[in-house]
Order: sequence, then C-alpha cells, then structure tokens
Amino acid sequence: MNTLANLPFLKMNGLGNEIVVLDLRHTSHIVTADEARAIAGFARAGFDQLMVLHAPRSEGTDAFVRIYNNDGSEAGACGNGTRCVAWAILRNSDRDTATVETAAGLLVCQRVGDDVFSVDMGAPRFDWQDIPLAHDVADTNALPLRRDVPGLPALDAPAGVSMGNPHAVFFVADAAAYDLPAIGPGLEHDPLFPERANISLAQVVDRQHILLRVWERGAGETRACGSGACAAAVAAIRRGLADERVEVQLPGGSLIIDYREGGTVRMTGPAEFEWRDSLPPSLFQDTAA
Repeated sequence: MNTLANLPFLKMNGLGNEIVVLDLRHTSHIVTADEARAIAGFARAGFDQLMVLHAPRSEGTDAFVRIYNNDGSEAGACGNGTRCVAWAILRNSDRDTATVETAAGLLVCQRVGDDVFSVDMGAPRFDWQDIPLAHDVADTNALPLRRDVPGLPALDAPAGVSMGNPHAVFFVADAAAYDLPAIGPGLEHDPLFPERANISLAQVVDRQHILLRVWERGAGETRACGSGACAAAVAAIRRGLADERVEVQLPGGSLIIDYREGGTVRMTGPAEFEWRDSLPPSLFQDTAA
C-alpha cells in the first residue's frame, strides 16, 4: 500500500490561499508529482499549495518543508503556506517561534497573535541569475518584457524579484481591469523565465497600501500569495513608490510587509485551520508506492 494511504492531513488557508499540510517527519517518503496531483484532485484536500513536512536537515529547525503546486511542480517558497506550517507546529506547543527549512533557506516564524504569524522570508534577490532569467538584462527592476492588452495600457517593464521563487511585478493603474487568467499563462511561460514565473499586477494606492493580484506558476490566480506580496512590496520600495512598511491587499485579505533595503523581508498575516481528514488509499492506485 502507498505510504500516503490513510495519512492524516490538515486543510488550511492563508487569506483564502488554499493550503494542505502533510506531516511526513516519521517517514522517508518523498511525494511525487503524480501523488501531489492526486491529492489536489481529492475534494477534501484540494489545494493551491501542498506543504510537506520532513525530518529536519539542519540543527535547530523543526522540519524541512517541500512545497508543491497543484499541478505537481515544486516551489521554493510559499509565504501563506509557511504561516500554516507554523500554526501546525506550534498549535500544541508553549513556544511562539518555529524555524523551518525549504529549498529557499531557513524561515523563522513567530506567533504574534491568535492565529496570526510573522515570517522572516529572507533577503530578496535581484541578480538575473538568481531570479532566474534566461539571460542578463540591463536592469532587473525594469525587465525587457511587454504585453499589449486591447483597450488597456500595455503591461510593460515589470520588476524582477526572487523570494525563493521567481516573480515579475507589473505596476498598473487599475489591477482589477485586466483579465489575469487570460494574460497570466503566457507571461508565466515567457522565454525570459526558464523556471517560469509568478506574475503580479500591483496597484499602488499610496505609500502604505498596494492592491495586488497574482497569477501563481503551477496554480493559476489565487486569492492570496505571500511571496508575491513580498515581491510586490520590495519592488515598490526599490522604485521609491512605497514606504518600508506597507499593507498589501489581495482578494483574500491583507498582509503587512516590512522591508528595509539590504535586509530581509518580514510578512505578517493569518493562518486559518479548516479541517483535519485522511487521504483515501484509492487516490494512489495509479501511483507508485
């Protein structure tokens, strides 16, 4: 029988970003792309991101976390999912701090209120190799990428940022005006992005407030994207459009992002538990054990 059969999982969300937390710290099993897609297809466990906890690799950490999109691809970072992981680790603990490791590095999570968590997302990266881009560009804060949109201002010169995963942030006058599901796939797969990219439409309302929509690579448009909110805030601060503390409002709610140039990015927001259930064995009949 597949290792994942009958395994309990937590169904959660971060501002409506659908998250499933799966604890494999007691096994050596690595979730395959086929298994991730099978879990995503189970109504009770449908997710934007699947956060899989493994035994710690580094001393002083609580878990090594692998992150999967609902198409089975892996991601290097997920801010909303990381807050849910922190909730899961700390829910029965007297501690207020948890440290997890992902492909993007160590993330320190702190409980700052009832189901509210702050995560140090690490330092953003701007070099073309780090985002990554397919080739060097003159300025990663204004990428050579343009999409004409009938009846609307063209999407032009997005900011490129890595928050452990690649982001392209377009600054627009009205984020709601664009058909992001129609535009997002082509931009996600643009040849400039060898590992695809998360595509954001950011509307700067004032220096403390950004409206944001995000097309997540491998997941589509989601109600919230924590790393996308971080990338948008960082890009706005780099362009002189926002202060060092900014509220980023997504369709699912708001995150507070703190960033001082040269430092790390801190994201604060809620994690909501929905239910606990188990994975039926039938999900994995066509996958390897």
